[in-house]
Amino acid sequence: MASSMTIGYLNGEFADLASLRIPVLDRGFLFGDAVYEVIPVYQGRPFRSEFHYQRLQRSLAQIHMDAVLDREHWDSLVHDLIERNGGGSMAVYLQISRGAESVRNHLIPKGLAPTVFGMTAALKSRSPEVLERGLQVITREDTRWDRCDIKSTSLLANILLYSEAHEQHAQECLLHREGQLTEGSSSSVFVVRNGRIYAPPYGPEILPGTTRDLVAELCEANGTPVRVGPIDMQELADADEIWLASATRELLPVTRVDGHAVGDGHPGPLWRAIDTRFQEYKQESAND
Repeated sequence: MASSMTIGYLNGEFADLASLRIPVLDRGFLFGDAVYEVIPVYQGRPFRSEFHYQRLQRSLAQIHMDAVLDREHWDSLVHDLIERNGGGSMAVYLQISRGAESVRNHLIPKGLAPTVFGMTAALKSRSPEVLERGLQVITREDTRWDRCDIKSTSLLANILLYSEAHEQHAQECLLHREGQLTEGSSSSVFVVRNGRIYAPPYGPEILPGTTRDLVAELCEANGTPVRVGPIDMQELADADEIWLASATRELLPVTRVDGHAVGDGHPGPLWRAIDTRFQEYKQESAND
């Protein structure tokens, strides 16, 4: 893996990230009028990229933008970024904004050339301490907008909540609306009670999770299917296990919520079983 991933892509050009420039009137910069996607890469191979492309196209459609590139061109762009940044394991970040006008304009214009940006970042190995002890999280009211199912770059509420968690010496913030669990500020959530695995239902307030969907597939194959339905905060408090899932952090156990132990305060047996299968699946995909 490259020690320094400095090569980015902008509108057809590969160059050092420090040299890439967007116009100050780009709508992504002015309004957050943009969407993004993050694809994990293991041993130089994008992981479940087809599902990430599908979500990217869904996000574009939801903000009334046409497809920018087809699958073949996305594949080519992603592989070029991987190779130009040394190969190995990393995360590929893709962002598409509606483009730049000659004025600042709230009205969505027609016919703008979109801004397409890509870069890579190191994919951090999971900490042995976290795998042994689990994560600490806090809970907060979900103050984000009402279209969290769009993977928009408008993440101010998310980063404020995530930063508050770290200020409280926690690693994530779990969110709720009207007493119902939604998701983490940067992750999907699973709750285990009495040997059963639960997840909140998808809807406008929850981003469809590519890693969550994979975990659900692995749970099904393990004979412990995920039951999708509303989860109230008391059920979260009474959980035997809580898991977080995301593209760059994979599947991690939560062992403390708002200072209180989850179950016996240690990563649980179901998490260990599903995470083992996740790691096997990841290796199989890299070797395929």
